[in-house]
Amino acid sequence: MTAFETSSGEGVARPPVAALPFYDCIRDDLTQVEEKLRDLSKVGYEHLASMLGHIFYSHGKRMRPAVTILASRIHSGPADTPILMGTAVELLHIATLIHDDTVDNADVRRGRATISSLWGREVAVLVGDYVFAKSATFVCDTQNIRVIRRFSETIMELSTGELKERFAANDWQTTREQYEERIFNKTASLFTTSAESGAVLSGAPEELVQALKSYGTDIGMAFQVVDDILDFEGDSGEVGKPVGNDLKQGTLTLPAILLVQRYPENNPVVALCQGIEPEENRQRALEMVRNSGVIDESYQAAQAFCRRAAEAIAPLPNSPYKRALLDVADYVLERQG
Repeated sequence: MTAFETSSGEGVARPPVAALPFYDCIRDDLTQVEEKLRDLSKVGYEHLASMLGHIFYSHGKRMRPAVTILASRIHSGPADTPILMGTAVELLHIATLIHDDTVDNADVRRGRATISSLWGREVAVLVGDYVFAKSATFVCDTQNIRVIRRFSETIMELSTGELKERFAANDWQTTREQYEERIFNKTASLFTTSAESGAVLSGAPEELVQALKSYGTDIGMAFQVVDDILDFEGDSGEVGKPVGNDLKQGTLTLPAILLVQRYPENNPVVALCQGIEPEENRQRALEMVRNSGVIDESYQAAQAFCRRAAEAIAPLPNSPYKRALLDVADYVLERQG
């Protein structure tokens, strides 16, 4: 078992690379990503080292770097630059989580206290900025202008998605089209970049790059739809955050949007958005979503995105890496957290 050093120099047990079977063919590559993340906590400033150690101990499933590396292996390109890019996309993802938790006043993420709850909101913003900047250094190390530009565009898309979510808060008239635009920006764009950049860095022909880019987009869309479903029916221990949090924040996701469309009269989601008896209507909304069939309809939407992802890479030659990408699509639909 590996360990990272805390600011006091003590070794602390670190979780292994996520034990998902479709990672087997890239296990060594993901271990290198983990090592790069671990090494980031070894900075000279004691307080920063402590915070980075806290962040990188909670490792997550590393889906975005896995997609990057798997996409690069389809064309059997160089091994080093996709690992740099995989580290970059994971850092970017982590930075967005730090900022999201700060804006949402979240106390817990993946079962662990957030940076903002431990050190305060102002410190959390600065730490998120540090991680953002560090992610950019890894992208620059690839020395690929197309990938660097795409990464910069992704940061803009992520920010746009978060702004759309904030300004659409409590808007019970949000449409499904608006929702899908928002989740592309806030989630699917990074999956898109993960897959596209892996292919580009492998030197793949443009046709293959576009196929993998499409795969990444649809996997990312499915991932967010399932994430939004779990906010209604998941277990808070597995999801890693309180269930029902989206409604509490005034964020209308696909299940809530479908519920408003299906039951336009006396709808608790509408009442909640209007500020009427918030806690009572939030509980009513959770119960109605769970018992109305909109969860099944939302899963059907996620399944459609996963089918499109699989179709995008169907023409590619069979390999363990293609199989793993298909398994990722299956896992996205089955995950519980």
